[in-house]
Amino acid sequence: MRNYVAIIMSLVICGMNSVFGQNTSKTKHLFVLNIVNPGFVYEYSISDKSKISVNLGYGILMSYPELTMIQTNTALFLSSFFDMHYRYIYDNERRIRKNKNMLYDSGNFLGIRLVGRGKNYGSSLVRTDNIDFAVGPTWGIQRSIKRILLIFDLGPQLYMDTKDNYGFYPIMFEINIGYVLNH
Repeated sequence: MRNYVAIIMSLVICGMNSVFGQNTSKTKHLFVLNIVNPGFVYEYSISDKSKISVNLGYGILMSYPELTMIQTNTALFLSSFFDMHYRYIYDNERRIRKNKNMLYDSGNFLGIRLVGRGKNYGSSLVRTDNIDFAVGPTWGIQRSIKRILLIFDLGPQLYMDTKDNYGFYPIMFEINIGYVLNH
């Protein structure tokens, strides 16, 4: 099942870029150190309106009910994570017309996210596997205040582990607050 998720994610990203992307000769690389949801983020602008973000980090995460062995509900645990997110920023023109801040691609976005999580530490949570994945569409906002980057997004997620256990969450959310390391 995880092979299908990887194939679907690749096709969606390529398809969204060809449908929504406006190719540009400008290439933008952004390096961010996340403070909330700690991690190191690399963002690559594919076009004026689309980007891919990769976040490697370690933080407090929520368990998934179908991927725990003892607990019946969700629990928090510490773990490493890999978070890849494609974002299409759809309100650039409106923000420019209203003289809004566009620094670091501030705007509202639609996207798709793939998250991988590793072994849990610091809790008695017993998961069905040490590795799990989640994939799903997102809607969110990204804003900047000078070099501080704020991101909030939400959307449904299909999650699974490597032992073919899986489930679905109708609404998951993420909050990131980071510091931009380059201009």
